[in-house]
Amino acid sequence: MSRAVYRYVEHSIRHESSGGVTYELFCTAPDCEEESAPQEGQEASQDWALRHAGLNPGHDLFRRAFTDHARVSRVE
Repeated sequence: MSRAVYRYVEHSIRHESSGGVTYELFCTAPDCEEESAPQEGQEASQDWALRHAGLNPGHDLFRRAFTDHARVSRVE
């Protein structure tokens, strides 16, 4: 007969600043599939949205996505 011993270890998850953050905006106007593409700076994605809205009347609602990195580590 074999036996297994399980040890449960507590972990935490936190933002990892060295991984950076990316910003992306997506136009939600009907039939528009334009997007800013991932940007390292929030200003670049916002500038894209302002230009897009200026060139396309009625395209005034955007979905924003922020992506970061997280590190999981054992709680000691």
